[in-house]
Amino acid sequence: ISHLGTIAKSGTNEFLKNLTGDQKKDSRLIGQFGVGFYSAFVVADEVEVLTRKAGEPAENGVHWISKGEGEFSVASVERPVRGTTIILHLRDGEEEFADGWRLRSIVMKYSDHISLPIEMLQEDHRSDEEKQKEPKETGFEIINKATALWTRSRNEITDEEYKEFYKHISHDFEEPLSWSHNRVEGKQEYTSLLYVPKRAPFDLYQREGSRGLKLYVQRVFIMDDADQFMPMYLRFMKGVLDSADLPLNVSREILQSNQTVENMKGALTKRSLEMLAKLATSEGDDYKTFWKQFGQVLKEGPAEDYANREKILGLLRFASTHTGTSEQV
Repeated sequence: ISHLGTIAKSGTNEFLKNLTGDQKKDSRLIGQFGVGFYSAFVVADEVEVLTRKAGEPAENGVHWISKGEGEFSVASVERPVRGTTIILHLRDGEEEFADGWRLRSIVMKYSDHISLPIEMLQEDHRSDEEKQKEPKETGFEIINKATALWTRSRNEITDEEYKEFYKHISHDFEEPLSWSHNRVEGKQEYTSLLYVPKRAPFDLYQREGSRGLKLYVQRVFIMDDADQFMPMYLRFMKGVLDSADLPLNVSREILQSNQTVENMKGALTKRSLEMLAKLATSEGDDYKTFWKQFGQVLKEGPAEDYANREKILGLLRFASTHTGTSEQV
């Protein structure tokens, strides 16, 4: 009654309060904003929970059931195994959430990098006739990667892994021109993995178009296009930002008026400009490729970002009468 019957009660938050020292520092917990469970009623008109605490006898199982309308019932039941089973009775019109492919796509989008493995029963796509002729026992398979690439040490990650991850998050078939993987600890704690694309998106010059970084909080996916962490003239930058300081229930409104966000934006802007400066001084045609795709957007920088004006000016290129190509002036 105390836990299941109380909306917005977070057992995780209570657990965290009792941790101290290194235990609290090393904890990797989610669910600190206690309405996650009640979101089940968005798609279900009735929810059942069968649960038994470890160490309790089998007859101490609990059966909780509710329609999400402010009332619920709790009864003792026989439960041979410890742990929890949640049963959702889907509303009419929500049958898509019983489809294996739909569930897998949801897990891959929102929970691919949760450190715990998420398993689903393997699907048998054979015809009914084939199933009858040759019965096959299906087992469970892990459907999430259960590891976040950006949390690993840079020394452990190959260039190919960085490139494949870029394609995964950007849906771009081209490889990136450059990337920067950085972890910050101190007053603020966050990890960033930034990419400079090779090809401009079709909506690059639509300032109201989708842009920004993929935002995670403690490896929990929050939003796709968090545009508060990059200035407008760097709207072509792609990547992931994983913060340990922002709350899990963060919204776009909170991001717009948060000093932590402003500090991170300043640091990420500086890092992005350093990436471009390094690209400009490296051998090869990579910066020429970048300038051809994104040069016009970068020219917006000196007017928008006075603090970094000199750094941006050093990255600009203009046509030269001596060579007929774009050169630094």
